[in-house]
Amino acid sequence: MSVKSIREHEGKALLKRWLPEYSNNAFGLDNAGCMVTPGVLDSSKGDDWSAILEKNPWLKTSKLVAKPDQMIGGRGKAGLIAVNKSFEEIKAWIMARICKDSTVAGITGQLTHFLIEPFVPHEQSEEFYVCMQSHRYKDEIFFYHEGGVDVGDVDSKASKLAVPTGAELSEPLIRVELLDKVDPKKQETLASFIRALYTFYKDLHFAYLEINPIAMLADNKIVPLDLVAKIDETASFLCAPKWGELDWPSPFGRAAYPEEALIRDLDGKTGASLKLTILNDKGRVWTMVAGGGASVVYSDTVADYGWGAELANYGEYSGAPSTEETFTYAKTILSLMCRYKHPEGKFLIIGGGIANFTDVAATFTGLIKALDMFADQIKEHKIQIWCRRAGPNYLEGLKKLKIASQKLGLGVKVYGPETHITAVIPMALGLQQTLPEPDLNAGPAPPPKRKPIQVKAKAKPKQQPSNGHKHTIVTATPQTRAIVYGLQNRAVQGMLDFDHMCKRKTPSVCAMVFPFSGNHYLKFYWGTEEILLPVYTTTKEACQKHPEAITFINFASFRSVYETTMDAMLYPQIKTVAIIAEGVPEQQTRLLIKEAEKKDIGMIGPATVGGIKPGCIRIGNTGGMLDNVVMSRLYRPGSVAYVSKSGGMSNELNNIIARNSNGVYEGVAIGGDRYPGSRFIDHLLRYQDDPGAKILMLLGEVGGQDEYAVIDAVKSGRINKPIIAWCVGTCASCFSTEVQFGHAGAQARGKTETAMAKNAAMKEAGIIVPDSFDKLPETLDQLYTKMVEGGDIVEEPEGETPQVPVDYTWAKKLGMVRKPANFISSISDDRGEELQYCGVSISEVFSQSVGVGGVVSLLWFRRQLPPACCKFIEMVLMVTADHGPAVSGAHNTIVTARAGKDLVSALCSGLLTIGPRFGGALDDAAKMFAEAHDSGVSPKDFVDQCKKQNKLIMGVGHRIKSLANPDQRVEIIKQYAKKCFKDNSILDFALGVEQITTKKRANLILNVDGCIAVCFTDMLRSCGAFSREEAEDLMSFGCLNGLFVLGRSLGFIGHHLDQLRLKQPLYRHPWDDITYISQLA
Repeated sequence: MSVKSIREHEGKALLKRWLPEYSNNAFGLDNAGCMVTPGVLDSSKGDDWSAILEKNPWLKTSKLVAKPDQMIGGRGKAGLIAVNKSFEEIKAWIMARICKDSTVAGITGQLTHFLIEPFVPHEQSEEFYVCMQSHRYKDEIFFYHEGGVDVGDVDSKASKLAVPTGAELSEPLIRVELLDKVDPKKQETLASFIRALYTFYKDLHFAYLEINPIAMLADNKIVPLDLVAKIDETASFLCAPKWGELDWPSPFGRAAYPEEALIRDLDGKTGASLKLTILNDKGRVWTMVAGGGASVVYSDTVADYGWGAELANYGEYSGAPSTEETFTYAKTILSLMCRYKHPEGKFLIIGGGIANFTDVAATFTGLIKALDMFADQIKEHKIQIWCRRAGPNYLEGLKKLKIASQKLGLGVKVYGPETHITAVIPMALGLQQTLPEPDLNAGPAPPPKRKPIQVKAKAKPKQQPSNGHKHTIVTATPQTRAIVYGLQNRAVQGMLDFDHMCKRKTPSVCAMVFPFSGNHYLKFYWGTEEILLPVYTTTKEACQKHPEAITFINFASFRSVYETTMDAMLYPQIKTVAIIAEGVPEQQTRLLIKEAEKKDIGMIGPATVGGIKPGCIRIGNTGGMLDNVVMSRLYRPGSVAYVSKSGGMSNELNNIIARNSNGVYEGVAIGGDRYPGSRFIDHLLRYQDDPGAKILMLLGEVGGQDEYAVIDAVKSGRINKPIIAWCVGTCASCFSTEVQFGHAGAQARGKTETAMAKNAAMKEAGIIVPDSFDKLPETLDQLYTKMVEGGDIVEEPEGETPQVPVDYTWAKKLGMVRKPANFISSISDDRGEELQYCGVSISEVFSQSVGVGGVVSLLWFRRQLPPACCKFIEMVLMVTADHGPAVSGAHNTIVTARAGKDLVSALCSGLLTIGPRFGGALDDAAKMFAEAHDSGVSPKDFVDQCKKQNKLIMGVGHRIKSLANPDQRVEIIKQYAKKCFKDNSILDFALGVEQITTKKRANLILNVDGCIAVCFTDMLRSCGAFSREEAEDLMSFGCLNGLFVLGRSLGFIGHHLDQLRLKQPLYRHPWDDITYISQLA
């Protein structure tokens, strides 16, 4: 999610729709034009010229202008605008160019989308230039009294008006600051137009809007002629209804692939981050990288080793994608790799930084599924696969991948965190010697062991720059305490585990806020003991109850994080705010920055994983799982303090620093948005003034100007500690078109914002800049060694590595422990991608149309019974659903409903009457008839035996029905059983009994309970799904009574609803229907 370009036609359509509203109908756009797409080449698609004319009859009556609408700059100078033409001329002009290669400003691509709009006759003197763009602290409006293709360098020529974030814009100010060179007669109208346009710009969350020219005609009507616009896509949850459907087109020169659209669509439906840009579909080097920052680092390294022309794609999969999402992503990459062969083969680099919370093994299950699908093609295309991955459960993931590789014969090379993040690239490309693969059975990578460095000189005291700087970020101490917004139990537990490892005396989290569940307490572990943390519904109450809390960690979603953070900053005790959410609209971020700086509150994020200060506190999931905290020795302070844009790469920095120095002193990931709440300079100045930080490290990226503030501080001497710095995104120079990298802010808006320019500028200023990110570890090692030898850093003996308490759930997942389960369930499973009923997914339940009967068969009998049996179950439910309001169950339900009780209480009241005298005879009837039939006794003898034993025959007898006046429910069931079941032995036996009992009394018929019971017994025995023993077990479990309970529940619920609908009062039984007895006979 980021600032994205839109088509000119879409921008003008938005102006046409909304500008009248923002200007009280003073301004508008009569016609936004129409689009011509490749559909004109295929009449079957309904987008041909006839359809265009039918929708836009004005095309035949007006002089027209046509131009490509694909974010191409300099169209006029490139001869790509047709002006003052008839429709036929415009049509011929477009047809000569559409879907044909054109080269514009050195970029070759196909012209696929054209905008046609009415020609507006006007004079050159009536043209003006206006542009609006957003910055960290302001919006800036550019205006020039001339416009058009020859306007020149507007940055130096135009008048500029800065509108501070959150400020209002007035027309008098516009006239004074922007319109001094405009005819006074036109100033009022132009000022009013610019004010309305700025309101439009802000309200629809534009980040850039240039109109060159606008024409102000003789009648003072203003017409936008040429428009370039970018919109903050993250604001879609606020503006989507106003935007409508926007196209978000690819830049000119880069073809749009259906695979990109597939991944983009998948990304929009998941909480994970899935990105794919195809750069060269015939390229030899393909990447599948987890993490926004890591994805850029891998691409950089490929380019740095001279393989940029062979880099086929850019993309990422991160944020804990599911197994199925990873499978879809991986098979998409593999399908593209196998589209074209290369005689020398190809490379697939599977990599990523050390994940904070993504289960690597779970994602690799999806990857392995894709490798299995494409195994033969992988071998046919000679694809080498190299993998370096780390993070939660990484060892299990690498093991699975290695086993699958051996089984499929793919020869995959696998490495973990003991190997530098990008080391697999030069090894894969044959540029460096291949390192031995780690022993995956030896357990996770241990903490690095470094030999002590011999001190060669005594350090000379350095004069520190005068420290009069007030830091907005409060440096954490072992006493720092935080309030966490959101029920992020896993993150909070991780913070408490870190605290305990660091030997803090009190937990760093003192309270949580969750507005939806009322005040309560949650259990967490403090080491091996359990503690309770309070959860409040408001931040206000949490702050009042915990005045010691100075840090607010906000896990609210991007939809609500603005309001919740503004609320937190109302309380003076809060000194630092961390915003975890990605996708926060830039306007909201800028307002948060303004409020935070106004109140001297330090802000980390948005889009941050947090920060970590060994021995003091970690924010959220920073540092990853506890085994990674141990591996990177984050439980005690080292000497290197870093600041990074990328959260995923911060973990990698922890690893690099631990392996090439004495460890991390402090680390912060400021977030990858264009306007992070705190910048590199804010943290580096803190580190400069902190005597514990000896080496400073900066990991920046393409886009933004924040690195230049650090350069200025170094040049002025404000920072004199050694800094190692690198900006990722150097690969951008290999791309002919603009690429949006993983983070919202990773996009250059000028040459000075490119990674190469910033790296060069930092190096020139005296900052230590390695030749590539791949050289960062050895650069740090050399500097650290030099500083230890010179006495600037004093190494301490490594203490005891703390024991890592492992949660039972995670230990079980890793196969480290086992215990008997408290419950066993064999009928349903909700743990996977999809709910399953006895192994049948819920989607299959619907696609196979098994119905309610089929669901009952799966959940009750653990079988998918034949359709006739499922239909019979449904018939039973239908005929038992109700038997009027007079029966005891319905009566109880009605009385309870009229007493004002809820539905569940009324239903239970009715169900509790079911037993031997009401509805509970089914099981006994089935048992009685089945045993009699199986014993070989005749119906007559069976009746005689029951008479002698003075035993009622269950399932026989009805109050009013007889053979002459049969119960239709019995007839329906009986006929269906005769027609559909293979065997009706028990039914026939029961009917034989009926012939005898009805001779004694006409109403001693086989009733509905008995008929259901014997037919159901025949069904179980003859359907082929059960053995005789299994069928008898099912009958003994009470499943027949269960069917009556399930069916009759339908009727009871109906009676409850009926009484409410009729608004019946409390029921009181009439006296005259009660016989009162004072004395017993």
